[in-house]
Amino acid sequence: MEWSQPEVQGDLVTPRAGHAGVTIGENWYIVGGGDNKNGCPETLVLNMSKLAWSALTSVKERDPLASEGLSVCSALINGERHLVAFGGYNGKYNNEVFVMRLKPSDASRPKIFQSPAAAAAAASVTAAYALAKSEKLDFSSLNLSSNGVGNNPSELDLAFEIDALKEEKKELELSLTEVRAENSRLTEKVDEVNGTHAELSKELHSVQGQLAAERSRCFKLEAQIAELQKILESLQSIENEVQLLRRQKSALEQEIERSAAQRQGSGGVWRWIAG
Repeated sequence: MEWSQPEVQGDLVTPRAGHAGVTIGENWYIVGGGDNKNGCPETLVLNMSKLAWSALTSVKERDPLASEGLSVCSALINGERHLVAFGGYNGKYNNEVFVMRLKPSDASRPKIFQSPAAAAAAASVTAAYALAKSEKLDFSSLNLSSNGVGNNPSELDLAFEIDALKEEKKELELSLTEVRAENSRLTEKVDEVNGTHAELSKELHSVQGQLAAERSRCFKLEAQIAELQKILESLQSIENEVQLLRRQKSALEQEIERSAAQRQGSGGVWRWIAG
């Protein structure tokens, strides 16, 4: 025998611990739980035949039902099935009993639950807002004991709430200080990057100027090369004319030599006749 992990469908369920569960028929009901920071306010049901999660209901985050370590059971009351929950801890220990009547067919409504990080951020914002409002309250009308806390349970709860909000305010102020420090560091980095960008821009303009000067020199060299090519073409025609003149000169010299030879031949005949 070994464990397997089937594919589960339905609503997204946030990780939790300390929750309570009870099975009724083919449904597994999950109540409460948390992650040591925030309670899970959803009451979930897993249809084990379809392996599909759905949410039955949801309470406030500080509700006793959103506690860790609570107990839950099922009971048949007046012929109807009920869930009964008791106890739990969510910053304080609870001793309330809660009952929920189950309908014959609970229609599941799709719901996307927040991740723990998003839930923590939302809780922090809510706490800061509540603290800002609580600081405006007038607590002079409360009947406090010598220890500074009244004997009324509601006053005790209010004092606990105020202390918790003050702690959360301190944490938020610390986070704000860290964010401001990080913002200052990022500002310095941005200034440094801007300075580097300015220097690189100057170098780029300098290189662009040098490139323009080199381009002008290239244009001048191309013009000189074109002129030299024209000169070379004219030199070729001059060389052709020189060769033609040389051939004419050679032909003329040959003609002169033949004429001289003919004169010498005619003079010898006359001398032979005279002798």
